[in-house]
Amino acid sequence: MSIVGWINQRWSYAGVAVAAALCILLVGQSPAAGQAGPAAKTVPAVSPIIDAHVHFDQNVPDAAADAAVKALTTENAVKVIVLVSPFRYEDPDRYEVEVLLKAAKKYPDKIGVIGGGGSLNAMIQQALQTGDAGPEVQKKFRARADEMFREGVVAYGEMTTEHFPSANAPAYQYAPVDHPLYLLLDDIAAQHGLPIDLHMEAVPEDMPLPKGLKSPPDPPQLHGNIAAFERLLSHNPRTIIVWAHAGTDNTGYRTPDLDRRLLRDHPNLYMEIKTDPVLHGANYPMDDAGKIKPEWLKLFQDFPDRFLLGSDQKYPEPAAGPQRWQTLVLLFNQLPPDLRRKIGMENALHVYDAKAHVAATPAKP
Repeated sequence: MSIVGWINQRWSYAGVAVAAALCILLVGQSPAAGQAGPAAKTVPAVSPIIDAHVHFDQNVPDAAADAAVKALTTENAVKVIVLVSPFRYEDPDRYEVEVLLKAAKKYPDKIGVIGGGGSLNAMIQQALQTGDAGPEVQKKFRARADEMFREGVVAYGEMTTEHFPSANAPAYQYAPVDHPLYLLLDDIAAQHGLPIDLHMEAVPEDMPLPKGLKSPPDPPQLHGNIAAFERLLSHNPRTIIVWAHAGTDNTGYRTPDLDRRLLRDHPNLYMEIKTDPVLHGANYPMDDAGKIKPEWLKLFQDFPDRFLLGSDQKYPEPAAGPQRWQTLVLLFNQLPPDLRRKIGMENALHVYDAKAHVAATPAKP
């Protein structure tokens, strides 16, 4: 049975109404934003979801895959899509998609795998260091991207062009988003019908490091990237670019207004919603009571076909603190049913349907 058919069997408006009422009750009793409550009961999504952005502990990939699949029932999810974090070649914990593909083979209908963060992203970082993005480098880059396509990745990522240090990728990384290798990846992705998942902090122009960020480890000056991002989006409109982490903004410039303009101007742009329960950052989509802010709800309603869920949850789940998927589900459960169907399931099914993208769009001249 297809996923959509399975959903239709499970979908009960009465059940949704009861679950929604339960969710509203629990959200009203939730602790202040950014704080963990005492042993709070988990709340599942009121309708089935796909979490399109999670990570595995690469040191225990089989246990991570088992934990993610076990969590599907708790979350009312039908699938997770796991990404390789963006790395440089010199990063000691660097790995690539083969580690994840082997673990995910046990659950082909429940785990999709995105690759490139440990190799394609590293190749771009290396090209910046050497100043060489010439024919031989591009040949190797294409060969690696083609190899991962044959191995069965559903997208390229997690790529980055502006990444502040994190637990998964501890070094600061920058690359021009219209770098020749990014433009090449754009064309390769179009050829294979695969999207690109991009981690990019919003920097509208060259500027000093915003207040609240620290140098080091961050640089004292940031490079503008929005104009270059639009050049990438326009370079090959056949390629879907998924801009990760809408709602978790570290510079203060990824506002609903910026997202709105870019979504309006670039039909191949999609966004993943993320809500970090501890580190909210700027432009967080929920208020201190856990309610969706009106400007974010309006954005989701105006572009219902362009948002996915992407919790950034790590598996196995951390033992301490609130889980990222739970906070995202609390936002999701406040959406009206038609919007939940789109953002929870249908958009992810569309974005990761490579055959449909190849068949529906003409080749680039």
